[in-house]
Amino acid sequence: MINFIVCDDNDRFLEKSIKLINNQMMKSDIEYRIHIFHQYDEEFFNLTRRDIGSKVYMLDIEVGEESGLDVARYIRESCEDWRSLLVIVTGYNQYKLEALSSRLYLLDFINKLDDCNHKLEEVLEIIMKMYGTRNHTLSYEYNYTSYQIEYNHIIYVEKEQDSKRCLVRTTYGDEYIGKTLNEVARMLSDDKRFSKVSRSMVVNKDHIKSYNSGTNELVFDNGEIVYEVSRNFKKELRFRDSKRS
Repeated sequence: MINFIVCDDNDRFLEKSIKLINNQMMKSDIEYRIHIFHQYDEEFFNLTRRDIGSKVYMLDIEVGEESGLDVARYIRESCEDWRSLLVIVTGYNQYKLEALSSRLYLLDFINKLDDCNHKLEEVLEIIMKMYGTRNHTLSYEYNYTSYQIEYNHIIYVEKEQDSKRCLVRTTYGDEYIGKTLNEVARMLSDDKRFSKVSRSMVVNKDHIKSYNSGTNELVFDNGEIVYEVSRNFKKELRFRDSKRS
């Protein structure tokens, strides 16, 4: 899932952005969503703090009294989000040097008055290439839609009873993959964060909050609790806890 988050106080530019994004995404089967904002308000900042999957921000520099550069700095430093892609789109070219020297890892600075449509199309193509080649993603197709779920968003994968598909529980919701649990486990085997805890579940150890060996209770950081933990994984958890202590 790619989330395009666009903030601009110009309705014509917003309409143009939506059209260009839709045109680009029609070339692929990747799931996406466009979030539109006319100002950097509470709803916008709440979204920056939410874990909803991959994010691409398209930020206007001057929106009311707020600065898009300050917002970009907030995303990077306050939210500690260095994975999302940031694009500055503005009619004020005098901010270009400041923006590109700000160490905010901006993907691009686009001047609305200088061949804006073409440059937006180019940066959207770059975004799709970056998304398609990112490491550490679970990539697959399901019901004619392409999915790429970053490993850090996966909490666990669970075999669905009486079915050949699995549930992928992520930090932002549920997805499904039309493969057996063993097939998914092999797809994730290149990353040490993932372990098969039982015949029905593969977990991301980074999302384990606690484990009680007495009750066999495994608690995830989203509050979910499971009790099906194999003997081998119990040993792995004890070894991990002993190294921490």
